Amino acid sequence: MQDFKELKVWQKAHQLALDAYQMTSRFPREEMFGLTSQIRRAAVSIAANIAEGRGRGGDGDFKRFLQIAQGSAAELDYELLLARELHYITPEQHAGIQSQVEEVGRMLNRFIQTLATPNSSGAQERSQRPMANS
Repeated sequence: MQDFKELKVWQKAHQLALDAYQMTSRFPREEMFGLTSQIRRAAVSIAANIAEGRGRGGDGDFKRFLQIAQGSAAELDYELLLARELHYITPEQHAGIQSQVEEVGRMLNRFIQTLATPNSSGAQERSQRPMANS
């Protein structure tokens, strides 16, 4: 089984989580248990679900965890919009991290589509999917 850390989509999601933590470190203190926590949890959830799904038995389980990661990306998308409209982040900061969310979302969608395609070669073909570094 392939290590989740080798998946490009996980690498991008992990960087997104790191960037979300850095960005929220400047939020008002009163948001520590509010929006700060929500943004961090949603960002971490994306990478964590990719990792957990990769550790499961088969493609069906993996696909389900990737779908959960997509849901977390949608949640994060809204929370970042809220942070921008509350003036916790600048429009430029929002645009930068928003592009990361969109990229991860597209990658998740492509990966889910790949998992939905029947494989005739089994494990060998799964190890060569486009989301894995070679």
